[in-house]
Amino acid sequence: MKLLNLNISFEQYAGIDELKENDAELCKLSEQALVGSYSPYSKFRVGTAIRLASGEIILGSNQENLAYPSGLCAERVALFSIGSNYPDAVIESMAITAQTDAFEILKPVTSCGGCLQVMAEFERKQSAPIEVIFYCLNGEILKVPSVQSLLPFSFVEDRLAVKA
Repeated sequence: MKLLNLNISFEQYAGIDELKENDAELCKLSEQALVGSYSPYSKFRVGTAIRLASGEIILGSNQENLAYPSGLCAERVALFSIGSNYPDAVIESMAITAQTDAFEILKPVTSCGGCLQVMAEFERKQSAPIEVIFYCLNGEILKVPSVQSLLPFSFVEDRLAVKA
């Protein structure tokens, strides 16, 4: 038996004013994406903004449904839109934020496991890291250099991979 350790590196910011201009812009766009959230049941709005290597920004917001499992998180809404409309695009970074009227969110909200797996697939497909910024409105921000940092044991089965 071996005991191994896994460490990740991430950046922590006290607020949006500490970010580089392009990262701050992406956070503000994720905030704008909240407007498109359809969340009448949870009243928990999530928005994401994704920057492609081309400079184009794609927005996504969570979409709920009365049949709860039929909804979709903001990250997957945006990522699947990219997969459908820009299949060869390279994703540089994404910012994710959340808001609710029920309480004040005091720390960055991170992506769920399903979203992390989809994010990992996009990162693997493009063979390049995707920076992820978790943006708490009026609060702390976390930035990781790669989805691999968030999901080091993502599901991978090479025998299922598409053969070129």
